[in-house]
Amino acid sequence: MPDRPAELTSFQPVGPQLGYQGPDQGFALTIANRLRPKLHLQPGEHADDAVRGCLGIALKRASLFSRAPVVHDLTIAFTIWGFYDPNPPADLVAERGPRFKGVGHAHHYTEARALADMAPEATLRMNPQQVQAAYPGRWRELTGV
Repeated sequence: MPDRPAELTSFQPVGPQLGYQGPDQGFALTIANRLRPKLHLQPGEHADDAVRGCLGIALKRASLFSRAPVVHDLTIAFTIWGFYDPNPPADLVAERGPRFKGVGHAHHYTEARALADMAPEATLRMNPQQVQAAYPGRWRELTGV
């Protein structure tokens, strides 16, 4: 019997569409909003879509390290998808366009979730300097495309 309200006495369930649990995940929105001015968007792209699409990637990375999200989680997510690059590769922009289109709206959960699911664990375990060194040349490998 748990000693405290909401205390878990067993493991979290694991399976498709169940997510990656971690503490203080809502703080990632605060971090993302502070980083919005650094985003380089192409015509037709929206900051809400970039943030929501990268948020799941950042939270997945934070949970791999069993901690709350930090700025590096968002930095890596925005970097691998070229949102920090004023001149991202044309093939990356063509790839991210349909993947990110509309994910800023709550009813596009499945699409936002797909972006998080495709991010390779090897990428998420890299530090920001390693990701920056690999981008843009290895963007497909970094994103899991």
